[in-house]
Amino acid sequence: MDEQTKAIILRVIERVPQWIRHDLDAKDVAVRARAEETLAAMIGNALDGGTGETSKSEGQSL
Repeated sequence: MDEQTKAIILRVIERVPQWIRHDLDAKDVAVRARAEETLAAMIGNALDGGTGETSKSEGQSL
């Protein structure tokens, strides 16, 4: 994994909503799986876009 990819993933993780952080620690398998899938989608989306940040024109953050 190159440095750019690591940086993108780190930026996504820094912006993970609290509910995902909480649900990743859940004992309920379904709740934890939902959080894992959401985080994986966020990382995949950032890697596809190549930045891990939302453009200013979109007005949203990861």
